[in-house]
Amino acid sequence: MAQPHQQLIDRGEPADRDPVAVTPAGALTSPVDAAAERAARASLRGQIAHLERELSRIVTAGFPHIPPLPVALPGQSGPMLLGMAELERQRDRLAARVQQLTKLAAARAAHEQRAREQLRKMKLEPGRYRFVRLPVSELGEGGCGVWEVRPRFGLIGMLAGWWQLKLSSGCPLPRGSRSRRGPARWSAASPPARCADGR
Repeated sequence: MAQPHQQLIDRGEPADRDPVAVTPAGALTSPVDAAAERAARASLRGQIAHLERELSRIVTAGFPHIPPLPVALPGQSGPMLLGMAELERQRDRLAARVQQLTKLAAARAAHEQRAREQLRKMKLEPGRYRFVRLPVSELGEGGCGVWEVRPRFGLIGMLAGWWQLKLSSGCPLPRGSRSRRGPARWSAASPPARCADGR
């Protein structure tokens, strides 16, 4: 009988006992438990990655109406190796955030659908929507354009009941500023400013 085996029997420990692994904390963990924990951690990381991709998809599709808020553990600062409990909390926070943003996205889609229905009615019967303004952003479109029902030919058209739907383009300049890429905007009550050379 080999000497190490004899010493194991002399201490009263079974010779066929499974080997153990020592964790950094000093606790004894069998290889079966360690493998199960690795599988559980891999599963949690996969769930977290899936939830993060879903969050990115929702935010990208609904931007800027869906806010891209980060989801982080309280007190987390910088890279760190998360334990099982922290991974589970991170997954639960992400799942709650996905559910919240899904509701916001559904509400926004319903809002845009109502706006598109209103625009359709404004096109069919502009006289029923006098001076109604509908920004294109309410339709889920980009830009600063606004759909507005206005009278044709000004006061004469308003008295005659001639109404039309028009789309204004471009964003208004800040008060007191002037565009550097085009002429100054002016009206009949405000003639255009002359250049320094008198033109």
